[in-house]
Amino acid sequence: MRSFEHGYLLEQPISQNLLMLVRAIGEYHGRQVLFQQQSPEILETLRRVAMVQSVESSNRIEGVTVAPDRLKAIMAKKTKPKDRSEGEVAGYRDVLAEIHSNAVRMELTPELILDFHHKMYAHTSEVGGHWKEKDNAILEVHPDGRQFVRFRPVSALATPEFMKKLCDFCRREMDEHRVEPLLLIATFIFDFECIHPFWDGNGRIGRLLTLLLLYQSGYEVGRYISLERVVEESKETYYEVLLKSSNDWHEPKHDLRPWWEYFLGTIIAAYKEFEERVGTITTARGAKREMVQQAIKRMPSRFRFGELQKACPGISYPTLKRALMGLKQQKKIRCLGKGRDAEWERIGS
Repeated sequence: MRSFEHGYLLEQPISQNLLMLVRAIGEYHGRQVLFQQQSPEILETLRRVAMVQSVESSNRIEGVTVAPDRLKAIMAKKTKPKDRSEGEVAGYRDVLAEIHSNAVRMELTPELILDFHHKMYAHTSEVGGHWKEKDNAILEVHPDGRQFVRFRPVSALATPEFMKKLCDFCRREMDEHRVEPLLLIATFIFDFECIHPFWDGNGRIGRLLTLLLLYQSGYEVGRYISLERVVEESKETYYEVLLKSSNDWHEPKHDLRPWWEYFLGTIIAAYKEFEERVGTITTARGAKREMVQQAIKRMPSRFRFGELQKACPGISYPTLKRALMGLKQQKKIRCLGKGRDAEWERIGS
């Protein structure tokens, strides 16, 4: 909550680059609303794929991984989790689905955040839904095993008060409209991570809260393009800017701008991909095939079918095969072998 105390947030300098980022997102948002009105079938396909990618990426950032076939079954609720990793994936799935369905009716409170944490661990043996009971630290581990403290969060004793004030400050600023909503959301998430209120799960809860607050402000690109995947793809930068902006946070004398620029940059990256996918699709019938083609463009020049499946979660085997055969007939790709493990290669750019 340090960023909100004594008007600190209101006094942060705003660069021209930040202004341009906010303006660009506003323009993307306007086109997002248009797409939602005109292309609901296409967006439903994107939404299903984004759900899978969000669950997978947000957990993978924290070192929690699940085999692709198990992930697909868990997402479809066709199987029960068989270990802790699968339980955490199922919990994230449940909270994400709830946010997608009920974001506008949720009020940002400590109780809501505790409820998210409880549900995220509901399929594991760990009891979630309570603040950390002992002090924690954000560590950096060297290859030789040595560790040192990168940042020391708020103490366990002070955490309940800090979280209550953080939620109160954010709701008040939302109501009073004194701060650009995108910067307000970014600042709330940053202070949440600095408080680090849970012993485990802070990063994932922070990403879920990011989606909640963005949806409540009308920025719904995360429904169709996984913001968690965008963060995963820039994970090193994510940790670097958190560290840079958290310097002197306790005083407070920290600089929010590095985090702001990163946060807004991830949203713009998602919107660019969103428009790239939707803008090239003219009919719902061709939506999935077009998504396969776009995935192939982003992959290395040579790839295997299994790698394409992983890049296109939620798209069936027959659809993937038809897309490959269509591109082969158009002489845009060629097969370099036989069988499912054969390599494929893009022809030209």
